[in-house]
Amino acid sequence: MSTSTITAEAKKAGEKLAGKVMPLTPTFGVKDYSTFFLAGALCCTITHGAMTPFQRLTARIQIDPKFSRTSMLSTGRQIIASEGPRGLLTGFGPTAVGYLVQGGAKFAGYEFWKKQLVEVVGSQEGAVEHRTAIYLVGASVAEFFADILLAPLEATRIRLVSDPKYATGLATGFAKLSAEEGFAGLYAGFLPLICKQIPYAIGQFTVNEFCHELALKGMDEHEKANLGGMKKLGIDLGSGITAGAAAAILSHPADSMLSAVNKGAGPKGPMYKRLIQVGGELGFSGLWAGLGPRIVMTAGLVTGQFLIYGWIKEALNAPPGVEIHKEEK
Repeated sequence: MSTSTITAEAKKAGEKLAGKVMPLTPTFGVKDYSTFFLAGALCCTITHGAMTPFQRLTARIQIDPKFSRTSMLSTGRQIIASEGPRGLLTGFGPTAVGYLVQGGAKFAGYEFWKKQLVEVVGSQEGAVEHRTAIYLVGASVAEFFADILLAPLEATRIRLVSDPKYATGLATGFAKLSAEEGFAGLYAGFLPLICKQIPYAIGQFTVNEFCHELALKGMDEHEKANLGGMKKLGIDLGSGITAGAAAAILSHPADSMLSAVNKGAGPKGPMYKRLIQVGGELGFSGLWAGLGPRIVMTAGLVTGQFLIYGWIKEALNAPPGVEIHKEEK
């Protein structure tokens, strides 16, 4: 992935040039997974925290009909006029904390599950042949478990950004939601959350993997082993932006429904019935409202996450992850 992807490819290329026999997968210990978790936690909380104003704007565009046809700039001006500049930072607490735990679990989980799936396949050739399935399953399973940690904080965040008077911040908002609605309220949006986050993770990780594969495909082992810093950065930026756009598009309808459900839309009862009714009420235009701004935001998020993740791993001398890109013969 990103810088760590290129590092892994460079290491593999160097070992091939040296004639070393490589194991199917590297051996990762508790320290390595702890480093992956830390790097994932920091890259996600930093980027999502920095994007809080944009998330505030896109959420209002999605769930407030009077903003559905306005630009991000116009929406921002109206929020500042009614709530002051601090209104753009509403939801910062649950965003930072939620994506701290979710990011760590997601990135470390993806490293773990990709390794496990490669070992299940049993050979490098088989892993390369089935790499798409490995990427999809690894991202999906990692995201599912990460979302168990994220759901209560995401529910609190959406309440805060959709209703500025709901509470004063993370602690009071979480306490109020817990007291009023209990476990059911905290996890009311879990089904639409995984419907949003799993496609998001698939776009983020799978598209990033294939973008790197495409960028490195025409290079020989010597070029990969000696890739310059600016070329690495260019590949990382292009891959991250493309992966971010894919993640936004794949997850946007469910993101719109999640915002509506956490605001209280839909009938009481089973979540699937609420989703069906909410989807019908929103319609095609409502499901895709705010996609443009969200693509811009998500492209920045994903690119920043991969860059920071790679930098932290390198700074902490963590091993590169498992790479199964198809190489030209």
